[in-house]
Amino acid sequence: MKITSLETFLVAPRWLFLRIATDEGIIGWGEPVVEGRAETVRAAVNELADLLIGEDPLRIEHHWQVLTKGGFYRGGPVLSSAVAGIDQALWDIAGKTYGVPVHQLLGGHVRDRLRVYAWIGGDSPEHVAELAREQVEAGFTAVKMNGSAQMRAIDTPAQTQAVIDRVAAVRDVLGPDRDVAIDFHGRMSTAMSRRLLPLLEPLHPLFVEEPVLPEHARDLRRLVDSTSVPLAVGERLYSRWDFRDVLNTGIAVAQPDLSHAGGISEVRRIAAVAEMHDVAMAPHCPLGPIALAASMQIGFATPNFLIQEQSLGIHYNQGNDLLDYLIDPAPFRFTDGHADRPTGPGLGIDIDEDAVRRAAETGHRWRNPVWHHSDGSFAEW
Repeated sequence: MKITSLETFLVAPRWLFLRIATDEGIIGWGEPVVEGRAETVRAAVNELADLLIGEDPLRIEHHWQVLTKGGFYRGGPVLSSAVAGIDQALWDIAGKTYGVPVHQLLGGHVRDRLRVYAWIGGDSPEHVAELAREQVEAGFTAVKMNGSAQMRAIDTPAQTQAVIDRVAAVRDVLGPDRDVAIDFHGRMSTAMSRRLLPLLEPLHPLFVEEPVLPEHARDLRRLVDSTSVPLAVGERLYSRWDFRDVLNTGIAVAQPDLSHAGGISEVRRIAAVAEMHDVAMAPHCPLGPIALAASMQIGFATPNFLIQEQSLGIHYNQGNDLLDYLIDPAPFRFTDGHADRPTGPGLGIDIDEDAVRRAAETGHRWRNPVWHHSDGSFAEW
């Protein structure tokens, strides 16, 4: 079997899909994208295609090594995301070739169902509480929320209390038997995180995500030592080497993204290294159906898996959502906050190619917001 073509599709709301075809008619799908830089990643995929046309798609590890190291300059979000989507598609082809789901090729499932959480928005305590209640009624046992909007390096007592009040309102709705995760989104300085984390301890977050920016990862040890709140990082780390020093800081949860961190092949390795450090896995995935399907395959085969992010109904997806590109939505039907184990071959989903091609005729040009503080200076989004 040989690879005959790689074709990319810009599809709303902000995704890039990849179709890899073979001379035996087996098709693999991947999702190589950096949100807001989809066209750039698309160009990288087109460049990497030169290394794949005419090659055996089942030599997945060999292709991963060549794609990541063959160009001399290595790493970074664009290249790693391009490789990630290609890697997903190659694993999809492998599963379809052998007639089994990818997790079976990774050693078989280690759990029968997969816990997932739902995103909630909202600015006021009343609004976040209302949205949390909706997710409880939908059966979810865990939600994730933003900690704040833009935050100054050292902000006021009022802004500090506003974060606590919003989380407290959600905790009141959830009670002691459900979980809330809080995304700081790199908006907090180390100083603000040190102020907030002890105040959040009585509310028992499942974890606090990105308490500092990746470039300040050296400060994670100080934060870990300052609080009992489990800390989670990783959506902006792209390889096991990026995680190497971070895993030594005492974080509780690693969050590599299957569309950014080298795909199934590399996230599988990151999970193994994380397990050595007693760190749980919660793959980052506010993306499309292919990225989620790949994440779920990893989750079912990973002993130290904790919980899976998914973006059904998230605010980014207005106008188009994950199920719009699937022939059968069954793999993403969640019961009691869990996903059933997919049994279909490959990634376990059937992409509606006609819907993808129609959407690609319009495409998208999604960009993340650029925020500013009241004095006009740049603020982290």
